[in-house]
Amino acid sequence: MTYSALELPKAGDRVAVGMSGGVDSTMTVLLLKERGCIVTGVTMALWNNDMPDLPKDAFIHESCYGPGEELDIEECRKFCAENDVPYHVIDVREEYKKQVLEYFKSEYRAGRTPNPCIRCNRFIKFGALLAGIQTMGIEYDYFCTGHYAKVVRGDSPVSSLYGPEASDSPEGKERPAQIALASDVTKDQAYFLYRLPSSVLEKVRFPLADFTKKQIFSMAHERNLLAANREESQDFIPEAMLDILFSDQPSVPGDIIDLDGHVLGRHRGIEHYTIGQRRGLGVSAKEPLYVAAIDKEKNLVVLGKDKDLFCPALIADDLVWPADYNPHCRFEANVKIRLASRPVPAVIEPYTPQEGETFTGDAVKVTFETPQRAVAPGQSVVFYLNGITIGGGTIAKSIKF
Repeated sequence: MTYSALELPKAGDRVAVGMSGGVDSTMTVLLLKERGCIVTGVTMALWNNDMPDLPKDAFIHESCYGPGEELDIEECRKFCAENDVPYHVIDVREEYKKQVLEYFKSEYRAGRTPNPCIRCNRFIKFGALLAGIQTMGIEYDYFCTGHYAKVVRGDSPVSSLYGPEASDSPEGKERPAQIALASDVTKDQAYFLYRLPSSVLEKVRFPLADFTKKQIFSMAHERNLLAANREESQDFIPEAMLDILFSDQPSVPGDIIDLDGHVLGRHRGIEHYTIGQRRGLGVSAKEPLYVAAIDKEKNLVVLGKDKDLFCPALIADDLVWPADYNPHCRFEANVKIRLASRPVPAVIEPYTPQEGETFTGDAVKVTFETPQRAVAPGQSVVFYLNGITIGGGTIAKSIKF
């Protein structure tokens, strides 16, 4: 299938731009202004002032959630005023607390590794924020952000991506908007955006898709932007805030064991651990040990050697597909199991739950061509074909050798 990038906003188009105060979103505003677009800046208000005990020296300004938000908003407001851009702050605090913060805590307490950025993009940045814009009566033809990704459309029905055995359901005849990898693969954020519905993508554009991060910084310096001197944004919240976030209920300590069941030490609560973790385990051994599994039911953290972290396959559920089209067939694709991992060849096929297994909706089995390290339940596995996102889901369980 051949894909074409969807047209970027042109002169005269009304564009709402999600702003954070960072160099990417700030340059997005300027590039659209230079194209002759009618631009409005919008920022999400997330911070609830709910961590009064936060250490004063905590690194908070560049985090997604924290008291540094007030400074971010002030910088955005000043920049927009200087560039004749209307600016609005949209209050999404309650929805963020429900969809991101509570999700984050509940997943860790279930022994899983959540990805709050993916959740935030789906329900807040491209959900509650857009709803807030509409409620305020802000009219726009496109919504743009500073993400490094592309929105494309194929020239054939989406069902053709998955082969001759794909389902013949009506959705398969559509040619939906899809997410593709950005030109700068080192900054590509398609993984974070895979859950955005095709219907939402129709009005979404990413003007930075064909630039490298180095080019964006260079252009920002040429324009003497304050944002050019900002540090890179950090994921979610800094380490100093995690203990405070989890302080709403007491942690339950338990045993740290090896794969043979021998007790090696005590953990301070499973929410403080994740698959593949090596530091902060509080145990000594002749060779490095890593978190190989987390057993919520028995309140155990299980350690293993590096070789014990590799898995030949996984089961994923809570699936999403372009145009909501589930092919219900076996197909081959490249997959990523975390943002920092490289796409690897795999076979994806429908999975029938075994006795005692329950899943969120349909499930698939993903079998890697080469075993993958530290497959973490709760993270996302995303499917790609020739650099185009063709589906994905949440890792429900890893399959061991």
